[in-house]
Amino acid sequence: MAKQFCELSTYGHESIPKIPWDVYPRPQFKRESFICLNGLWDFTAHDAEMYTSQIRVPYPVESKLSGIQKHFPEGTPLWYSRELPQISFAENECVILHIDAVDQEADVYINDQFVSHIKTFEGYAGIDITAFLKEENTISICVTDDLKRKEFPYGKQTLKRGGMWYTPFSGIWQSVWIEVVPENYIQKIQIELSLSAAKITVQTSENTNDEEGYLLFEGEQVPLISGSATLSPKDPVCWTPDDPKLFEFTIRCGKDEVQSYFALRTLSIQDTENGPRLCLNGKPYFFHGLLDQGYWPDGLCTPPDPSCFEEDILAMKELGFNTLRKHIKIEPAQFYYDCDRLGMIVFQDMINNGTYSFFKDTLLPTIGIKKLNDSKMEANEKVRGMFYASMELTVSHLQNYPSICLWTIFNEGWGQFESSKAYDRLKELDPSRFIDTASGWFHPEKSDVESLHVYFKKFKMPKADKPILLSEFGGYSLKLKDHSFNQGKNYGYRFYKDNAAFMLALKKLYLKEILPAVKAGLSGAIYTQVSDVEDETNGLLTYDRAVCKAVKESMRVLAQKLLDS
Repeated sequence: MAKQFCELSTYGHESIPKIPWDVYPRPQFKRESFICLNGLWDFTAHDAEMYTSQIRVPYPVESKLSGIQKHFPEGTPLWYSRELPQISFAENECVILHIDAVDQEADVYINDQFVSHIKTFEGYAGIDITAFLKEENTISICVTDDLKRKEFPYGKQTLKRGGMWYTPFSGIWQSVWIEVVPENYIQKIQIELSLSAAKITVQTSENTNDEEGYLLFEGEQVPLISGSATLSPKDPVCWTPDDPKLFEFTIRCGKDEVQSYFALRTLSIQDTENGPRLCLNGKPYFFHGLLDQGYWPDGLCTPPDPSCFEEDILAMKELGFNTLRKHIKIEPAQFYYDCDRLGMIVFQDMINNGTYSFFKDTLLPTIGIKKLNDSKMEANEKVRGMFYASMELTVSHLQNYPSICLWTIFNEGWGQFESSKAYDRLKELDPSRFIDTASGWFHPEKSDVESLHVYFKKFKMPKADKPILLSEFGGYSLKLKDHSFNQGKNYGYRFYKDNAAFMLALKKLYLKEILPAVKAGLSGAIYTQVSDVEDETNGLLTYDRAVCKAVKESMRVLAQKLLDS
């Protein structure tokens, strides 16, 4: 019988500190002011049981680490409450509350007064709570989540988990924190990259161009002119996974100061003798990657500790990989910062909403029907509007991380609609990155790549007028009983009983199918996947991260062959 909740623990993180995730939540936009509100909150779920307890933030309600480990009926108000610590601020300063991610929407109250309503990642930008504060203060957050409302982005979670669908999560699932800023503070920066310089554009809360604003970079003051400045490093080293060089700078506008960084890198498409190729820093580059779901057994969508990201990234680099496709999930900023500084390219998916149809989205493509007109798919205007709003928020939230090189709009037809129009809209938001409009199938006219998923047959390099990206393949399963979520069920695409057979098949797959395709012009290949996830046992790591199933030396040899081709 399948378990509803997992009893495994992420390897090396059995104990959780009193204040979990007590790190500055935005390493690329950092101030000295930081008050972490993670930890134990009073918790009440208003359902038939009137369940009252304490919950550990920032872990979702259903997770083991939250202390609740229960999924409440859809739409149940989930109430969080705690006293705020003493906050010191002057008359000309503002207190900004950040709630980095909730599922699906939340009402925020200070001292029982309504402050704001937010959806998904809207709390990331911050909520001014200054006017509501007294000498002693209480914060209350009421989160509601209803997976039956398909207009909201939901990713891989489902009410009836199993196979490629995972345990649902709800409530607060990223950090809650406070910072104190001047009345006119630096609200947002935009970074545009080249091979020799970065253009920095600064936006303040009052949207004014402070004449005293400047950047501190390499020991010099660079003035902000009309809110912008160009930084040219004296030693312009380009960012690559092998040499992830970051350049730090500081922004000063009036009384506000923010620390940030940039990298030098470009993305382009070039014609070669083997067809069009994706290029990094002006040269064809093979994106040797893995599908990364971002799930942990004890925290579900939230890793037990920020260091878990670094551990996963370094584990995959040790195997020779240079790319992670972050699959239908947006991580805390720490993940993207770790990819920037450690040297791991990110292909970032948008989060799907709308309906999934097994017949249309899985069965028809499996038997070869992969061309459908998507103009009338997902006709619900609420779904379409929410998807566009989520896409714009995602780009605004993540666009400055140099490790992100590609956006995926739709995956395998889930919630897909008018994808060429979606491509135009995303290209307008961010013209600097590659776009995979429809990963897998139902390809539109407009996309930067021809994106293919191949699991049940041998991959043969097709001819196309766009760069070819094998955006999913493999999925070979090796189930290790003592490190598995579900002893009764197993999900993968080919099954092996021991490490020797698993590694033999993996090497054959890369040497016989991927390597010839690379020589024929393949731009990238994304193997499924980083780790096991619940029923899925097709990861290179077990779900608890305790065992790496792949032989490191063999994987590094394969990687070198691919990159040398």
